[in-house]
Amino acid sequence: MKQAPPQPNSSAAPHPYVGMWVTVDGHIRHELLPNGRYDEARGTRKSAYQGRYALTGDHIDYVDNTGFTADGDFRRDVLYHAGMVLYRELKK
Repeated sequence: MKQAPPQPNSSAAPHPYVGMWVTVDGHIRHELLPNGRYDEARGTRKSAYQGRYALTGDHIDYVDNTGFTADGDFRRDVLYHAGMVLYRELKK
């Protein structure tokens, strides 16, 4: 079993990966918040999963509010997570 990610340091500047990450079809949307929390929407279901995350370099560890853990990696500004590929949502 994975160790839970550390609690974020709220006094630190936001990490460059903070923001919205979306699958090509827009079905999965991960919002990485600056306070170390995330909110995941699936289809029309807003906040389908919520929890905390920790970043170590280009690696992300998730722990949702039920205790489920997952992880992923950022490569060339693309998030690879649990068989999904998510892209940074560009601000309009």
